[in-house]
Amino acid sequence: MKLISVYFRAIAQLASEWWLAAGLTFANVAIGIVQLAEPILFGKVVDALAQGTPVFKLISLWAVVGIFGIVTGVTVAVASDRLAHRQRLAAMSRAFERTLTLPISYLAERGTGATVRTIVAGTDALFATWLTFMREQLSAIVSVLCLVPTAIYMDWRLASLLAVLAVIYTILNVTVVYRTSDGQASVERYYVDVFGRVGDVIGNVPVVQSYGRLSAEATALRDLMNQLLAAQYPVLTWWGLLNVLTRAASTITMVAIFTVGTWLVSRGEISVGEIVSFVAFAALLIGKLDQLSSFVARMFMQAPTLQSFFDLLDTTVTIVERPDAKPLQNVVGHVRYENVTFRYGKGEQGVFDLSFEAKPGETVALVGPTGSGKTTTLAMLQRLRDPESGRILIDGQDIRDVTLNSLRHAIAVVFQDAGLFNRSIAENIRIGRPTATDAEVEEAARLAEADAFIRSKPHGYQYLAGERGSALSGGERQRIAIARAILKAAPILILDEATSALDTETEAKIKRALDTLRRGRTTFIIAHRLSTVANADQILVFDKGRIIERGTFRELVQKGGLFARLVAEGGFTEPQEEEQKPPKTVLSAAAAS
Repeated sequence: MKLISVYFRAIAQLASEWWLAAGLTFANVAIGIVQLAEPILFGKVVDALAQGTPVFKLISLWAVVGIFGIVTGVTVAVASDRLAHRQRLAAMSRAFERTLTLPISYLAERGTGATVRTIVAGTDALFATWLTFMREQLSAIVSVLCLVPTAIYMDWRLASLLAVLAVIYTILNVTVVYRTSDGQASVERYYVDVFGRVGDVIGNVPVVQSYGRLSAEATALRDLMNQLLAAQYPVLTWWGLLNVLTRAASTITMVAIFTVGTWLVSRGEISVGEIVSFVAFAALLIGKLDQLSSFVARMFMQAPTLQSFFDLLDTTVTIVERPDAKPLQNVVGHVRYENVTFRYGKGEQGVFDLSFEAKPGETVALVGPTGSGKTTTLAMLQRLRDPESGRILIDGQDIRDVTLNSLRHAIAVVFQDAGLFNRSIAENIRIGRPTATDAEVEEAARLAEADAFIRSKPHGYQYLAGERGSALSGGERQRIAIARAILKAAPILILDEATSALDTETEAKIKRALDTLRRGRTTFIIAHRLSTVANADQILVFDKGRIIERGTFRELVQKGGLFARLVAEGGFTEPQEEEQKPPKTVLSAAAAS
């Protein structure tokens, strides 16, 4: 049964602290036995008082057993709580790390809100499962398992009433689980949809406000919530009915025990103390069955959530580092593509049979219509995707044979979307090199023409950029991203529409920074209007995933092909003479070393 497999996998997550979990298991066994011993001692004390025999030893034993149960219970509760909290954070960390290694398409398909919901709700469900397992469930199972033979030994007739009660609980729980399994799975899907919708809308608040979508988006969310409630209500009704029926069965059983017990006492077949013990047994059994029933209900409700969490952990990582991978060292930036092909799914979209070379220090521009394969080509250089055939070499080494960390440390990227975190400007720039000093951070900002506007902000470099840089203008965000790439000082540079968010005046400023940054580095540029395309050592013209033209600016213009049309339509400028080499800075000196 899927519920059982999910449950055992949840418990298996405690394997890293198995010794503590095992100790808590044995402690729960002791608590279960103690809980069973107390009703027996209670009955014996009643019989001793009725017969006028000494009861001091029995009361003393009862007190010792009770104190032992209290101390053990408190110890188990505290240790279980701490263990569950540690393991929840560990599970959240594992899920977070797994998410960061998943293909970009995973988050694109599921959405950030749904993924966050999966991680948070999944770890909360794990926490509740562990805590209930170690605090209540184990001792409850031990008590029930020990109670049945003990009760039969004392009197099989009264024991049969308890057995009937246990059977009724089992049948009712199994029936309700069967009746609501599909409904609860639907509920979890609706929860994921709701959180996905919330994340999607909050991430696009400017669009919502600009297009007057406030009412429409709120209505759409309410509709989703109504669908969620429509799926949830039948499930809740069944579990509410279960609670009523089990309570009724418990009450009837208790009355039956008193009735049958009174009849047996009148016949002299059992003592009053034994009736008292059986009543206590019944109360204990009802309490434990209620605990187990509640646990089953909770586990059933959380099973789809846990399954979604485990599905996240099980999602295949398409980019895998080879066990014998070696670090990429002393990179000079000689990049070579050899017959590289990558296809999206089974369709005809992708890139095909790419072969080109970028020598150290050269600039290669990739141009072509939208969707022609430019970004995919450079994504493979970073191993965000792997080619299905062919290979990519850096300094003669196949990038699939080197460690991912060393490969990505050798490449600096400036994206079309700056990709800023909700942290200070200094922290965002320092992502390029976490060990950089404040002076190096500030120099990188100056080279990116960002220092002046940063210092004009409240608190300067400590100014918060906002979520995805929302507290900054588009040009400011882009200049910080360029400063981050400058600070990284990597031998290979990728500019993916790096100046698309800038006006003409700002673009001119950034061009000076990029020209400085590009010297001595192998640079790949994806752009439609970046003026440095014209000065590239080599221009690759893409169309439908293939390189259809290659050459310098003048060579391609003279051919009169696709590039010539792009020049006419896109406003590319003629190449300019190389500017005088600027003086070496602290950062450029560091990069050269």
